[in-house]
Amino acid sequence: MTEFEAYESESRRRFLQQISTAAAATAAMGAPQLLADEVEQPKPTADACIILWMAGGMAAPETFDPKHYEPFQKGLDVHEIISTFPGIDTAISGVQISEGLENVAQVMDRATLIRSAVQPDLGNILHSRHQYHWHTGYVPPQTVAAPHIGAWMARLLGPRNEVIPPFINIGQRLEGVGESEELKAFTTGGFLGTEFGPFNLPYPEEAARSVRPPKGMTAARFRRRYEVLKKMIESRGDEDHRSDYHIHSSLRSLENAHKLLSSKDRIAFDLTEESEEVVKKYDTGRFGRGCLLARRLVEAGARFIEVTTEYVPFLHFDTHENGHATLARMKSEIDRPIAQLILDLEERNLLDRTLVVIASEFSRDMIIEGVPGSSARDQSRARTDTLQEMKHYGLHRHFTGGTSVVMFGGGVKQGFVYGKTADKRPCLAIENPVPISDMHATIFTAMGISPRTSMDVERRPFYVTEDGEGKAVTALFS
Repeated sequence: MTEFEAYESESRRRFLQQISTAAAATAAMGAPQLLADEVEQPKPTADACIILWMAGGMAAPETFDPKHYEPFQKGLDVHEIISTFPGIDTAISGVQISEGLENVAQVMDRATLIRSAVQPDLGNILHSRHQYHWHTGYVPPQTVAAPHIGAWMARLLGPRNEVIPPFINIGQRLEGVGESEELKAFTTGGFLGTEFGPFNLPYPEEAARSVRPPKGMTAARFRRRYEVLKKMIESRGDEDHRSDYHIHSSLRSLENAHKLLSSKDRIAFDLTEESEEVVKKYDTGRFGRGCLLARRLVEAGARFIEVTTEYVPFLHFDTHENGHATLARMKSEIDRPIAQLILDLEERNLLDRTLVVIASEFSRDMIIEGVPGSSARDQSRARTDTLQEMKHYGLHRHFTGGTSVVMFGGGVKQGFVYGKTADKRPCLAIENPVPISDMHATIFTAMGISPRTSMDVERRPFYVTEDGEGKAVTALFS
């Protein structure tokens, strides 16, 4: 193990210790109480939300905020390179995004493009910490397990269809991949309980099997098995230190699963119901199939869906080397299905009431780790002052000073660009910076949830946005 690998391993170990302590405290506490009477809830502009999660750090200058482009040339000074793809025109006059996103470019007239999202410097810039922060709105560690943004929606808004899980997570394996325990830390219902946690579907093409009773098992036999399991949980021994609230939340989760497996609506999970022509439009890989499944589930009444390119260290958008080649591949996987999802939702008259958000934990820069002046440890595996090989060509380091987020539907403006980053390095947000708390406040407001909504957790308020301070960016709404 190298010095850096040992350092990062120790950082992850400390992170997991902190999360485990919070989870243990959460399991032992009583029922959180909603304090919604204290705030006025906004009128929703969306009924459902889809997060398209570009896991691993999507570089804004290589996707939705192209800058000065320099083609590969051996011996080129890396300081001269900001983008490794040229810009292309979009359906918004005068606005370009990056080459490789030609299909998305044609639907940008339905989008609000935010070019000034920012993240804090959390010291050592670990994906686990930043993904936890983005998905929960809180910087770890916390004294209790913070709920995922999808869990908040499941708890506060409930299901749109009583048999379809209100919170569905598509494309991320939680077992057998690097940092699996870190991913589990935020992919939960947190203190809200198991029933509001995600229904995980790592492989979209296998989703139908996940909602089908085991082969040969009758409905009556399945019900008997459920009743036995329920009695076992209810008659737990003293060694079970979970609170009654969390025990009953687990039982309600089982009851919801039973309803789904017994319902005809489970057909929404079956991609084989789609024509070969439709599947071909989406099928660029697991993410593309996930977008198709998300469309079917929104039609069936899902409340919140996250579709991810999947976070695995040093793969996909986690481009510490071979950045250009990897991004070319990632664009080929996300471009067509994202555009098709928007077109299909629009055709079905669902886009107006479905908020679709493309986001990532941070951006990337070839030179800077974090922001200028940051003490964060450099994590690039392609350190060089001049280009010597293609693997050095691309954006490798983590950059938190300016990130792009794209929103479609759900009441946001069409063909609108908000915020700006500097054209020259460092590409910091220089107009209308949007921190994560305000990004969450905007999403919650679209869904009809006040950013100041809170729960009483152990006699103190815990807000949907950090300390209730998130402010919706009202300029984004039509």
